[in-house]
Amino acid sequence: MDTKDAFGTDPFGTDSPGSGTGRSGPGGSPTGRPGTDGAGEGGAGAGRAAAAGGFDAAALGADAWGAAVGAEFPSLEAGYLNTATLGVPPRRALHAMREALDVWEAGRPATDRFEAAVVSARAAFARITGVPVERVALAGTVAQAVGLIAAQLPEGAEVVVAEDDFSSLVQPFAGRGGLALRIVPLAEVAASVRPSTALVAVSTAQSADGRVADLPAIRAAAAAHGARVLLDGTQSVGWLPLDAGQYDYVVCHGYKWLLSPHGACFMTVAEGAEPTLSPAFAGWYAGDDPWASCYGPVPQLAPGARQFDVRPAYLSFVGAAAALSLVEEIGVAAIHAHDVALAARLREGLSALGHVPVPGDSAIVAVPGMPPGATERLTAAGIRFSARAGNLRFALHLYNTPADVTSALAALTG
Repeated sequence: MDTKDAFGTDPFGTDSPGSGTGRSGPGGSPTGRPGTDGAGEGGAGAGRAAAAGGFDAAALGADAWGAAVGAEFPSLEAGYLNTATLGVPPRRALHAMREALDVWEAGRPATDRFEAAVVSARAAFARITGVPVERVALAGTVAQAVGLIAAQLPEGAEVVVAEDDFSSLVQPFAGRGGLALRIVPLAEVAASVRPSTALVAVSTAQSADGRVADLPAIRAAAAAHGARVLLDGTQSVGWLPLDAGQYDYVVCHGYKWLLSPHGACFMTVAEGAEPTLSPAFAGWYAGDDPWASCYGPVPQLAPGARQFDVRPAYLSFVGAAAALSLVEEIGVAAIHAHDVALAARLREGLSALGHVPVPGDSAIVAVPGMPPGATERLTAAGIRFSARAGNLRFALHLYNTPADVTSALAALTG
């Protein structure tokens, strides 16, 4: 199998800057410490696109954008407007995972290359969210990551969450018991923070309807009252620029807007916030020296966020490393402009048809009330969408085009 993708990069990520080529042990570190060699990787990817033959999205016109992105999604059928449910993997991610499966099938699992992909994915997520790589922990699911925070809150602690936010963010606090859980409308989250609030937990973009939280107001209110802030970026990281360093914790599963497989999940932990997460679920991979931490109690947990690592699902992170390289090459700012412009066009078209979409500048477009016959017409036209909380929901990402919007509107008109 040819391991080079359309941009000339190695799908495992091992020939890209800072990816850990030739290193041994978890994370490619000579000491066997996953990610400990990543401190300098935050800037190592600056020349990744040029070195790999990638494209400068800012310099591309619409036709060139379509050709470059189309090379990564050659089998994607028109009308896929459902990234908020599941992102479509780029060709480089599929190639990387297929190669990993081939060597595994042959009885030659490339553990060093798997670990290098883990290092590459962690570093890429750090760059995308603007934090040092040592602030990024590996997770398996959002609920598992949030549970580390919920478990460590003191009895009676007040947690403010948004009404109808995604259950993976809310249930760990509800299920923990012994907490004062306050559920308020999204627009009132910032105003609901008070001196007794220990934590504000909110999704950056709502799954049900795409509304984007007023993050500056929430951050300011939390700072004024000494509360910490937890963000779930699963529905936004990849299209909405985010400085994760301004928040105590950001969790994000990569299978939507980061185009990665299920199981590639990340959590950023602010410096000094480590004691606010439970260490009770640490395994050997969270050890300062993982290979010396395989049996019995872990002698010493790793520094920084890495002490909360779960053992990564190799195939998921192999795919994630490749997928995140594409997100970086295009750039979140360019993706944001593209996605939001298409979403605005769809909202305008829906309004012209007499529908009332949820307003805002989100890449997720929702129409409350599920117009009669809409799902049947869209399905018949081959449009992929979703229905959430009584809303007709579309999600537009980097591989979508104005033609997708036109097709969806035509189906609703018919």
